[in-house]
Amino acid sequence: MAALDSVLTQCPYCWETLEISIDPSVQEQEYVEDCQVCCQPILLKVTVDDDLTPHVEVHAENE
Repeated sequence: MAALDSVLTQCPYCWETLEISIDPSVQEQEYVEDCQVCCQPILLKVTVDDDLTPHVEVHAENE
């Protein structure tokens, strides 16, 4: 089992910097996670490239 990677991203509601954990063994992921600061739902779209580098897009859930 692969270790989780930490990625810094920004909440689309309150603009706080958030640290999220990514599983690099799953190449494409899409899920909702609540902001750790303002509790709003954030849609996370994650892709992991061949070098196991995660790329994260964040969107407000209602976009």
